[in-house]
Amino acid sequence: MGPINKDWIAKHGEHWAAGRIDFYGVPGEHYPIEYGLPPMHVEDWNALSDWLDEFESEEQVPYDELIALFEKHYGKQIRWADDTTN
Repeated sequence: MGPINKDWIAKHGEHWAAGRIDFYGVPGEHYPIEYGLPPMHVEDWNALSDWLDEFESEEQVPYDELIALFEKHYGKQIRWADDTTN
């Protein structure tokens, strides 16, 4: 994960985080598989990070399904930076 551009922060505020989800131990893969994550509210980012620390699966879960599983557990939708309903 890297810093968000200063101009982007000036426009959207500081309560955002972005990065990726890394899947380790995928059979036949020498490097982790990655899902990029667009900016989301930092509170949702922290909750997702905590949930992912405990999440395990025997198979790679598709991105949309993984987000849906998290939101079901979380009890609300992630507040994405590009969602005009924030």
